[in-house]
Amino acid sequence: MKVVVYELLSLDGVAEDPDSFVLDWDDAMEADLAAVIATQEAVVLGRRSYTEWARFWPGSDMQPFASFINDVPKYVATSTPLDRDWAKATAIEGELVPFVRALKERPGGDIGVHASISVARVLLAAGVVDELKLVVTPRIAGRGRRLLDDLPATRLASTRAATSPTGSLLLGYRVLR
Repeated sequence: MKVVVYELLSLDGVAEDPDSFVLDWDDAMEADLAAVIATQEAVVLGRRSYTEWARFWPGSDMQPFASFINDVPKYVATSTPLDRDWAKATAIEGELVPFVRALKERPGGDIGVHASISVARVLLAAGVVDELKLVVTPRIAGRGRRLLDDLPATRLASTRAATSPTGSLLLGYRVLR
């Protein structure tokens, strides 16, 4: 299993509140997302992302992500009990990094990290992430939490670089160890 971080970013690296800078979603972005989730058999979310998504995705018909996220096992990094019911969601017991390392040892598909900035940062800093899949939009957010701030130097190899019809960069990187 690989740990794959998928994030939507503004040109200045902001990942927080992507609805404020992802203004155009096109077929190439849709196909890119579909390819990413096609290999994932589990997702790790932070508490905030879980709470927001548990309100939205169970009633959504935005495909292909709605079917994927509602059916996939979801592991939530939280120190408190989950306050919303959502199919196949479980709070992680213990520390995040050892949990994800153990999850990687299981047979099966990839482990996705979606939208959860703090989870992605912790896993990147710990050397647990295998791939980054990024959609960089042609917008400057100006403020908000950035995905890659305060991380240790990390070598990456490019696995994909394409431009969508609306100008977003569809980027893939493998983490080199």
